[in-house]
Amino acid sequence: MSDIQLVHTDKAPAAVGPYSQASAVNGTLYVSGQLGIIPAEGKLAEGFQAQTRQALENIKTILEEAGSSLNKVLAVDVFIMDMSRFAELNAIYAEYFPEHKPARAAVQVAALPLGGLVEFKCVAVID
Repeated sequence: MSDIQLVHTDKAPAAVGPYSQASAVNGTLYVSGQLGIIPAEGKLAEGFQAQTRQALENIKTILEEAGSSLNKVLAVDVFIMDMSRFAELNAIYAEYFPEHKPARAAVQVAALPLGGLVEFKCVAVID
């Protein structure tokens, strides 16, 4: 087994607990759950749509730091506070994955860290 590499970038929010933004091994990147935190401010974006876009931007930034991209994502897990916002989520998500459609699961949760409204995590390939 290859060595595990931990990924960190100041362009994405710091972890809110004892974990890394992402870890990589054997050409696969595992990106930790990302909330809609604005990195420069350290606080959540205002509202569901803004948090959704910011969380996806955070994912994109971490992927790029690790040498990957949205086009190399294999699977995405979505945690959403209110499933009635699912259509809004899908519309924004489609902006980030217009042609490449990774496997995905979406579940409604009772709560997210820091009072977030949506969180994404993913697995991607690294060249």
